[in-house]
Amino acid sequence: MREFAGKTAFITGAASGIGLGLARTFLDRGMNVMMADVEQAALDAAAHGLSNYGDRVAHIRADVSIGEELAEAAARTFATFGNVHVLCNNAGVSRAGLVEEIALADWEWVVGVNLYGLIHGLRAFLPHMKQHGEPGHIVNTSSMSGLTPKALAGPYGATKFAIVGLSHVLAQELAGSNIGVSVLCPGWTRTNMPDNGRNRPARFGGAYDFRTDPVLAERNREYVDGARSGLDPLDLAALVMRAIEEEEFYIVTQPSRRADVQARYDELMTAFDAVAWRLPRILKAG
Repeated sequence: MREFAGKTAFITGAASGIGLGLARTFLDRGMNVMMADVEQAALDAAAHGLSNYGDRVAHIRADVSIGEELAEAAARTFATFGNVHVLCNNAGVSRAGLVEEIALADWEWVVGVNLYGLIHGLRAFLPHMKQHGEPGHIVNTSSMSGLTPKALAGPYGATKFAIVGLSHVLAQELAGSNIGVSVLCPGWTRTNMPDNGRNRPARFGGAYDFRTDPVLAERNREYVDGARSGLDPLDLAALVMRAIEEEEFYIVTQPSRRADVQARYDELMTAFDAVAWRLPRILKAG
C-alpha cells in the first residue's frame, strides 16, 4: 500500500500509547482515522488533542472483547468515512503471576481482549476490505512476548504467540490479494500498559491497581521502568508506516532482543537435528 491521502484507518486501543501514535502518524499522512478504545474519558481527551485535524478524525468507545461492539464500531466507521483501508488490531492487556495462580477470570479477560479482540476486528472489517477491492493493510499488535515470552506473563505470552500465528495464517490466506498483513512485535514502548488494570471490566473482576501486589513488586517495577524508558510511540508508528509501504510482515522495534530470538530458534533447530538422528534408530529398533 503506497497511497494514504484520503484513505481511512481504524485503530483499537487508540486513546494512548501505540494506538495514539499510529493515529497521529496516519493523520499526518492525510488519512481519516476512527479511534476506538474502551476508556471513554481517555478517548475523548485523545480525540480532543487531535482536533486540529478536523473532521478527518472521529472516535467511538468499544470493548474489543465484545464482538457486537466492534461490529457497531465498524458500521459507524463505514457511515462516517466510507471504505476502510488500514485495520490496526492494537488493543491489549496483561495480567502477571504464576500460570496456576492467575485467576481464571483474568485469563478470560486477557484472551478476550488480546485474541478475541483481534478475531472480532477481522470479522468486522476484513469482508468489507475484500469487497471494496482497494489496496489495504492489516496490522496486528503482538509483542516481543509473542516471539520470546518470559516467566510470570502466561496469559500475555500465550495470546501474543497466538497473534503471531494467526497473522501468519492471515498472510497466507491473503497472498496474491491487495491486502497486506504485518505483525507488530514491539519491545519496551512508552505506553500505559503497566496500568491496564484500570480498565478491567466488572465481569472479569473490576479495576485493580498492580502496585498493590507485594509478591510481584520487583517484576512490576521493572515493567514500569521499561515502559517509561521505552521507544516513543511516534517513532514506533514510523516503523509501522514503513512496513505498510514495503509490505513487510514482521515489525520489530528493539534490536537488543535479537539474541533472545536467535537463542529460541537455535533451540528449535537443535530439536530438529536431534530427531533427524534419533528417529531412524527408533524406527529401526521397532
